[in-house]
Amino acid sequence: MEVSCLNIVLPPQVKVAIELLEQNGFEAYVVGGCVRDSILGVCPPDWDITTSALPNEVLCVFNKFKTIETGIKHGTVIVIINDLPLEITTFRIDGDYLDNRHPENVKFCSNLREDLSRRDFTINAMAYNKSDGLIDAFDGIKDIKNNTIKCVGNPDLRFNEDALRILRALRFSSVLGFELEQSTDDSVLRNAYLLQNVSKERIATELLKLLCGKNVCNVLLKYRDVIAKIIPEIEPMFDFNQHNKHHIFDVWEHTVYAIGYADCDPIVRLTLLLHDIGKPHCFSMDEKGVGHFYGHGNISADIARTVLKSLKLSNEMSETVLTLVKYHDYPITSKEKIVKRRLLKFSVPIFVLLLKVKLADLLAHNPVYSDRGQEIEAIEKTMNKIIANGECFKLCDLAVNGNDLIELGIPASKKIGEILNELLLCVIDGKLENNKTDLIEQSKKMIRGLRYE
Repeated sequence: MEVSCLNIVLPPQVKVAIELLEQNGFEAYVVGGCVRDSILGVCPPDWDITTSALPNEVLCVFNKFKTIETGIKHGTVIVIINDLPLEITTFRIDGDYLDNRHPENVKFCSNLREDLSRRDFTINAMAYNKSDGLIDAFDGIKDIKNNTIKCVGNPDLRFNEDALRILRALRFSSVLGFELEQSTDDSVLRNAYLLQNVSKERIATELLKLLCGKNVCNVLLKYRDVIAKIIPEIEPMFDFNQHNKHHIFDVWEHTVYAIGYADCDPIVRLTLLLHDIGKPHCFSMDEKGVGHFYGHGNISADIARTVLKSLKLSNEMSETVLTLVKYHDYPITSKEKIVKRRLLKFSVPIFVLLLKVKLADLLAHNPVYSDRGQEIEAIEKTMNKIIANGECFKLCDLAVNGNDLIELGIPASKKIGEILNELLLCVIDGKLENNKTDLIEQSKKMIRGLRYE
């Protein structure tokens, strides 16, 4: 891989921050992920600065800027320069990690190398400023060139300090396409149980990033036992033979390859991680030795609800994923009336996501028996035509509404909703034109029928 510290172009706000610190007699460097990303030619999402200035000295240097002191106990002050928040942290040495996550205390130091030595991986333990260039005390450049994730120092110590680093190692492997160095790899497997001490919110954040990585399939296959430490419900899928000609992979392998085929959308990929999680719990085999998983969508959704609650994801994301898991096997054809009915049932945004899930699921089937997505493509074309033509597939598209029915003499009640829904289905199925005259006439017939109930 081509790497060069010359790729590190500092934003103006970062230059201002470093220059102000240096003008006041302090050392200052950008550090960590922003250095790594810059070397890889990726635009960093944020910029961190490490400095010899103590927190109160940082506040003094930046007294003309807005500052946030929420991390000051551990030496971090957030300084906002022209709307860009910068985390500025004093060189430090971490104290003991009694909870496998946070240091009990920190000790400020004046040595950059000591500060870099406490960091997780060599590729994240590099610093840079214009005056000194790249500071690479632990061969991070070498590991980037070799596509390697390697702990700084003793891997067991690093992971016992902060167990989230175990999942971060897998996330970096997935996102960057790097492999774990052998001692780091061994330590990940040996210490995976420590993930039980990490907050579910932090685990969820890392997991979603991992799922959207380009190397996700290799990571999920190789480190399935590590993933099972945070989602034990996936373990029954491992090595579960589907006994069906439409599947050439076991349940876990099928799940992994479906994720790999999907768009890099966290909702779609999380759905695919969970879409067949119920299969081992509803397996049956017929007299011909063919495996079946009747009702696995509902069972998978029930198990997925427990998983999503454990991960403490937002209600909106959880409900979307649960809908997609439950209906991932729901029958859909490219017939216009069927597509309209499904659009009515799911809404356009959910239906679009559902098609992405179904396509990835199909692509992970046995290619001999799969149409490899041609039917999904046909469904998408029908959907796009319906939307482009402004065709009716929801109540607000109907040429009549509740007020029109009230004017016909129906008192405000649930019957109005029932009639409107029936009218909508008649329009969707092509039995009625969506014009007010025809719909009113049909409503009158339905009202006469109601009066004789």
